[in-house]
Amino acid sequence: MNRISPYGSWKSPITSDLIVSGTVGLGQIAIDGDDIYWVEGRPSEAGRSVIVRRTPDGTISDVTPPPFNVRTRVHEYGGASFAVASGVIYFSHFADGRIYCQALDSHPEPLTPAVNCRYADGIVDRERNRLICVREDHTGEGESVNTIVSINLADGEDSQILTQGNDFYASPRLSPDGSRLSWISWNHPNMPWDGTELWVAKINADGDLDRKQLVAGGLEESIFQPEWSPDGVLYFVSDKSNWWNLYRTPLNPQRGEVGIESLCEMTAEFGLPQWVFGMSTYAVVSESKIVCTYNQQGKWYLATVNLVTKQLTEIETPYTDISSVKAGGERVVFLASSPTESSAIVELNLATSQLDVLRRSTNLTIDTGYLSIPTAIAFPTEHGLTAFGFFYPPQNQDFTAPATEKPPLVVKSHGGPTAATSSSMSLKIQYWTSRGFAVLDVNYGGSTGYGREYRKRLQDSWGIVDVDDCANGAQYLADRGLVDRNRMAIAGGSAGGYTTLCALTFRDVFKAGASYYGVSDLEALATDTHKFESRYLDGLIGAYPERKDLYIARSPIHFTERLSCPVIFFQGLEDKVVPPNQAEMMVDALKAKGWPVAYVAYEGEQHGFRRAENIKRTLDGEFYFYSQVFKFELAELVEEVPIANL
Repeated sequence: MNRISPYGSWKSPITSDLIVSGTVGLGQIAIDGDDIYWVEGRPSEAGRSVIVRRTPDGTISDVTPPPFNVRTRVHEYGGASFAVASGVIYFSHFADGRIYCQALDSHPEPLTPAVNCRYADGIVDRERNRLICVREDHTGEGESVNTIVSINLADGEDSQILTQGNDFYASPRLSPDGSRLSWISWNHPNMPWDGTELWVAKINADGDLDRKQLVAGGLEESIFQPEWSPDGVLYFVSDKSNWWNLYRTPLNPQRGEVGIESLCEMTAEFGLPQWVFGMSTYAVVSESKIVCTYNQQGKWYLATVNLVTKQLTEIETPYTDISSVKAGGERVVFLASSPTESSAIVELNLATSQLDVLRRSTNLTIDTGYLSIPTAIAFPTEHGLTAFGFFYPPQNQDFTAPATEKPPLVVKSHGGPTAATSSSMSLKIQYWTSRGFAVLDVNYGGSTGYGREYRKRLQDSWGIVDVDDCANGAQYLADRGLVDRNRMAIAGGSAGGYTTLCALTFRDVFKAGASYYGVSDLEALATDTHKFESRYLDGLIGAYPERKDLYIARSPIHFTERLSCPVIFFQGLEDKVVPPNQAEMMVDALKAKGWPVAYVAYEGEQHGFRRAENIKRTLDGEFYFYSQVFKFELAELVEEVPIANL
């Protein structure tokens, strides 16, 4: 029989120790012959990222020896940190940014020189014995210089700039016969989801590029993931129809012609915001088939497309979130998850439709009686528009709350802000719901997955549209009696931390909040951040310093007198994206005002926490903070967080 206990006081088996003890982050996937490779981020190893190999007999083993850490800091967010060809791996080591070469069962050896350069998104050009990749050069004064370069695999000191002159580059891809190279480029102030260009060039006998040709894209068209088919057709994703859809161009270099052909027009997203390198929503299987994943209303589907008839055929899977699609013949490998299954690397045999899980992010088995299944909701927001999110009610098979009580709510505002949340199982959300909290995970205006128009809602309106949508989502639930309107909190990281602080400062809806490395001073962000995002705010707020008035008007740090509820801050002290002084200024202001405030700072952490002990401390710290401000008893002891002015 269930015990009756107040919301928040339920004892849960989903503890912070459980979450960090057996969980790894699964990342970049590559197929090399019969072998499958991927990257694992391991909180138990201080966040070290390791390349893992799976052989055809099912043996899984680490490739990367300690202390090597397979990460790149190009654009700060990295991605596509390794390439593999014929059993030889080329990877970026996080500590020095150099590329290392490693044959299987051998020790990594440095390939590039010890200079202040970073590398990402590499491909092996076997014919010319070189690696082609994006290079971010920090050796000069001022802003770093991004180019696409080739690196001689016999002598890494010998590098050649293939194309330059744009602010950013991504996705260098070789045609199957090695005669042409395609890539994406863009310039300030655009972000890659605003407008990019797809280029193709012929490769000369000396390895340089010639006859560069603009294929698609522009200032108001975002191109995503160019890929070549075996017969030399170039495929890519474009949002020129409002939706990121699939296109192809049968290039005719003899005539200098480029024809763009839509593959399957749908009110669906086949693309993603390119925050990191190497993102992949489709893979070419053969001259006549691709396998792809697409998003409709927050749910991802898997399908094949017949390249002759353009017929899309859905593949039934148990997953609602699918990404990192790779193919080797009829074998397809991807990352997948669902509301009841954590992220896993899955292999699909297209010939037999058999699905096999190769590696799970966690081997933990949690009784479904403790899992809250999200409901996709649409709710009214400002200007007669609709916003979206996932609602998780409290769920714990061992407990029931008193009949007269409504649950406290945590609203989650995702980072980016050009990003999206999904319905895939998050143990961090289940941590809350299994203790008696409700959670609303909001895809506010500006989120991806709902078309370019929805994504553009945040243009010039960051700190307004996102905040309204989070506040309106919470009020929507409260008005329906699903949550306690007097115990509603909001939490978010990075850009989601900014939304959180704005909601707490400029709206009177939430009674507490948690900021994870969140922005409190937009001017400081505009003048003290890395190249990739240095002009991001031009589109979200306005040009700086021309619209300095808006930066001040939307910065919570200038309006702490309006903030009248408790806040807890979590911050990495080596964060270059949102420096620690952003949180510290806000904490000092709240202390001076006399409101309850807590500040938890971590040595050695950057933008996002990777160490197990810090992930645990953060989860428990936020829960402890709410227990003190919402006045409920804890079912078990957690490490206390010092709270000023409590």
